[in-house]
Amino acid sequence: MSKTIQPGNDKNDLIYRLNDKPAPHKALFAAFQHILASFVGIITPALIIGGVLGLGEHIPYLVSMSLMVSGVGTFIQARRVGPIGSGLLCVQGTSFGFLSSIIAAGFIVKGRGGSPEDILAMIFGVCFFAAFIEIVLSRFMHKLKRIITPVVTGIVITTIGLSLIKVGMTDIAGGFGAEDKGALHYLTVGGITLGTIIFLNRFSNQVLRLSAIMIGMTVGYICAAFMGMVNYNIADVALVTVPTPFKFGFDFDIAAFIPVAIISVVTAIETTGDLTANSVVSNEPVKGPVYINRIKGGVLGDGTNSAIAAILGSFPMSTFSQNNGVIQLTGVASRYVAYFIAGLLVLLGLFPVIGAFLQTMPKPVLGGATLVMFGTVAAAGIRILASAELGRRDLLIMAVSFGLGLGVTAVPEVASQLPPLLKSLFSSSITVAGLSAIFMSLFLPMGEQASVEKEAQNEAEPASGTV
Repeated sequence: MSKTIQPGNDKNDLIYRLNDKPAPHKALFAAFQHILASFVGIITPALIIGGVLGLGEHIPYLVSMSLMVSGVGTFIQARRVGPIGSGLLCVQGTSFGFLSSIIAAGFIVKGRGGSPEDILAMIFGVCFFAAFIEIVLSRFMHKLKRIITPVVTGIVITTIGLSLIKVGMTDIAGGFGAEDKGALHYLTVGGITLGTIIFLNRFSNQVLRLSAIMIGMTVGYICAAFMGMVNYNIADVALVTVPTPFKFGFDFDIAAFIPVAIISVVTAIETTGDLTANSVVSNEPVKGPVYINRIKGGVLGDGTNSAIAAILGSFPMSTFSQNNGVIQLTGVASRYVAYFIAGLLVLLGLFPVIGAFLQTMPKPVLGGATLVMFGTVAAAGIRILASAELGRRDLLIMAVSFGLGLGVTAVPEVASQLPPLLKSLFSSSITVAGLSAIFMSLFLPMGEQASVEKEAQNEAEPASGTV
């Protein structure tokens, strides 16, 4: 299929645009790189929650459902089922934002002497109802023009990327909990992986660029194997995992619900930022009716997929930022690739032994790949901010939002004495930066001339393009 690039809209040098259909083998190749970029992120929340709450025997099922629901959610987001979905190549995965709230809900039940099944029944009941907050909120996204601005979304996207960089760098150093974190062999493997990806990405050959992440991680894996860093002991898992609706029952508690509900609102804002970044790297509009419809459909998809997750036994879903980096690095923005991603994720969920093998990937290899992806996410946010006509008010919003957001990351103790609900809310740099940007945008008065110009701009926006 021939590809036409709109004049002035080829900044990302895409090989395949949104509605292009790559050959199946190329689509599968690109899909596998998205899987490698997101696999650990999808299963990690289940591993953390299961470990902290002592859900041992149920962890394999939770991991399988995380992968399976991510596959279903990714398909819905890309395909668009009625109004549900963004129509973009965006991977739906288990959200890290809900971790502290879900763990707190689990401890409420555990404190009452509840069994692991009781804990999971409460968690999934609370998450099911919280999903409808995003579903309802999605219908009003078009009326939130003072919130969905280039300044606010740019701040959120940049903060997402900057906050994730710590994860990538930690993996390069050996991963969380590594006793010899920062050892030379970790840095060597991470550096080789990162260097290979950068080297291959600079080639004009489309095949090399398309496969840069996969080749980089393969080279890193081989180097790690020669250095004795690969653990080939695959955990005993069931041959096939079959999803069971409400497998653990259904329960609800208002005290557990409130923190999860608040994070659901913040997640809608984060998803807006992710989808805006995805539109940027996919050379799609970031203003006008097409963009607003994508945001509404994407947030609705987030909520719908989170409800499906609660029913099948997984945790709330959100769009994954790192996959925007994969799009920019590979030059493949085709939403048809998402169908292959969805199929692979469902297979990984059905046959958990495949996922168990991918878990042998050494952390420095993963870190070498994700570091550049996370950095690309931050760069996309900076690009959005650079495209806005920034006045003194906007610069003040940026300064305070970045200061507060990055400040809670640098000094996490700042929220240590707050009540549990506020501590959960204000310990996230993304939440703090996003809320700061929103409230300042709402309450700081705009200059009279700037207000007139913005109103004229909104009225003059062309209603062009199709979803």
